[in-house]
Parts: sequence; C-alpha cells; structure tokens
Amino acid sequence: MQRILLSRRCLAIPAVRRLSTTPTALSNAFFLHNTQWLPPGYENTKFKPFRDVNHPALATPTPPLKMFKQVDVLTPKKLLKVYAQLSKARLTVLVMLTSMTAVALSPLPTTVPILLSTAFGTALCSTSANSLNQIQEMPFDAQMTRTRSRPLVRRAITPLHASAFALATGVAGPALLWYMVNPATAMLGAGNIVLYAGVYTWMKRKSIYNTWVGSVVGAIPPLMGWTACGGHILPSADYPIHTFLPSFLATNPLPMDVSLVDNPLSPFALFMLLYSWQFPHFNALAYLVRDSYAQAGYTMLSVLDTTKNALVSVRHAALLVPICSVLVPLSGLTTWAFALTSLVPNLVCVRAAWRFYKHGGEKNARSVFQHSLWYLPVMMGLMMFHKQGMDWLKWLGLAPDEEEEDGAKEGVVVVSQ
Repeated sequence: MQRILLSRRCLAIPAVRRLSTTPTALSNAFFLHNTQWLPPGYENTKFKPFRDVNHPALATPTPPLKMFKQVDVLTPKKLLKVYAQLSKARLTVLVMLTSMTAVALSPLPTTVPILLSTAFGTALCSTSANSLNQIQEMPFDAQMTRTRSRPLVRRAITPLHASAFALATGVAGPALLWYMVNPATAMLGAGNIVLYAGVYTWMKRKSIYNTWVGSVVGAIPPLMGWTACGGHILPSADYPIHTFLPSFLATNPLPMDVSLVDNPLSPFALFMLLYSWQFPHFNALAYLVRDSYAQAGYTMLSVLDTTKNALVSVRHAALLVPICSVLVPLSGLTTWAFALTSLVPNLVCVRAAWRFYKHGGEKNARSVFQHSLWYLPVMMGLMMFHKQGMDWLKWLGLAPDEEEEDGAKEGVVVVSQ
C-alpha cells in the first residue's frame, strides 16, 4: 500500500506555479493578454489600448528638479571662448606663425594687406579643419580624459551650431585667400581642410599611417606663406632649382643674387622641417596618452608598438640635423652660419629622442615632447636671424647705408678740391 502511494506521489504532476494571481484581461489580442507581468495595483482592471490610457508599467516617475542642471546662457564672451576651443586656438596660432615665417623668409616683396590676408585666411582654414575634426570625433572624445572637456562633449554648443561655424570658416578662409592673395594659396588652404578633416580624421581609426598624413597637413602652411608672396613650389623651366654652396666649395664665387632664393628648393626645405618635426612632437604625446587612445579605439603606433613609435621619433629627430645643416642653407633661405648654430638645439633633441627609444618610459617621452615645444620657435628665430641677404645692423639703423657712405666720400672729394 505504501509503495502504491509512493509511486502515485512520484508520478504526480507538480502544479504550475503562477507568477501572478491577476486574472486574464478581457482582450482578444494574442500578444497583449499576458497580464502576469503587470505590476501590483493593476488587478481587477480590464485591458485598455495603450493609446487610450497610459500603461502603469510604462509610466516613468517625474524626476525631481535637483536632478536637472541649469544650462549656461551663451553670452558673446562665452561663445567666443567656445569658438576658440573648437578651433584649437593654440594650434591655430602655431599654424599661422609657420605660414608667416615663410612669408618673412621669402625674398619676394609683399604688402601689408597680403600679409594680413594670409594670416587670417590660414587661421580660418585651420579653424574649420579643427572644428570638423571635433564634430566627427565627439563620441570618441567623450571616452578620453584628455578631450572630455571639449565643448561638443560637454554640450556647451550643439553639433548643428558647430557645423555652421565650421562651414562658415571653411568657406571664408579659402575665399579670403583667393580674392586677396592668389588662387594657389587658396587651393592649398582648401586642400588642407579636406586632408585633415576628411582623410586624416578617418584614418585615425583605420591605420597607423594617419600620423604620416597628419604630418603632411602640418607642413602645408609654410607652402601657403611661400605662395602668398608669389613664389612657386614646383620646378619648371622658368623656375629651376638653384643651390647656394658655401664659399670654400664654390669654384667660381659670384656676387650673391638674393632673387635666386625664389626656387622650389626653398619651400621644400620649409616643408621638410615642419614634416619631420611633427614626429618627435606627436609620437611623444601619443605615448603619454596611449591608454586613452586605446580606450577610444584609435589605431595609433603608440598603442600597437611603443618601440617602433619611439624609433620613428628618433629617426626624424636625426633627420632634422641634415635638413637644418645642409638643405636649408643649400636652398639659400639662410647663410651657412645657420648650419652651425642649429646644431646645438638639434643635438639636444636627438639626445632626448634617443633616450626615449633606448629606455622608454613616460619621463623620457615627456622630455621629448617638452623639447619639441621650444624647438620650432627657436629654429624659426635662427632662420630669421641668418636670413640670406639680411643685414640686421643696417635694418636696426646701427650701421650706415652704402648710399650714405658714398655720399660722404663724394663730399670729402669736393672739399679737397
């Protein structure tokens, strides 16, 4: 008897456990009759369509006012600050200075309107490119500690407003260069916007060679300054390449013709100086923020291979030595004295880059980055000081002009007669 009861108990089908005691709603809808998932308080009610009454399960409580943050009103002063952050003001100023250096080093004459138009046009092109870059990278900037305070990430400005600002500066910059300077400079500016905001920004998540493309972008502003004065950047029959050998190597030393500095080798030297400088500068910075780049999904050499990242830095730091000591004076931009005075800062930077490659570490990377900050202004100053055909004593009024000396000699002859 016990075995029979036990077998019945074993064979008994357990009762289905109901998740809710709510009766089935009066509805013929197949997907909307399952009231067992409704919250408490919905019992003894009939099903009604959602369009007629708010479903309790979908009702969201109104958050308290303390959960909201008051949006700052964009006053003109704050708006200018936001625009400066969108344009990356310090980077834009550096770009403008590199183009102005090329204007100053050019042997061709220029006017104040062309000088100012080149400066403002280059700044507007850089502003547009940087703004478009931030618009595209807004979701990725939000993941990086270094870029979380950018205006689009913290919603200080809407993407539509930023896009309008980028479009306005992107049109105004090349237009100003086209009508006030020349078409060649305008095309270089417009092309640089496309290269930075289009190709470089896209490649940052695709290939490590984005750094090489970005270096080309940073080396174009000196070409814009050179063409603004009427110079040519490509060799031709009318504009061949001229070299300026040191006096002890020249077989037939002739009087210096400064107009020959206007040859394609001069802008090429400026281009190479800016191109190679960016690798120690950026690769050291990329090493310091490599964790953020990895978190945001950027394909950077500093993330994938830190040793090669430092090797590229030391290669281009070493390449800057022949660029400054051979290529720049050979092009005629400076005298050959620049080859000697530029050795000291170059060797300091090569030593820092070598230690970064040999030992690695954030300390050495920070040292390379800090050296790169003063390197470019110092080199530009030295190039201006050793500019070909420039007599600073006469320019400062500390030495008499040749015409005054000739006039004094003639006066002496007349008096003696």
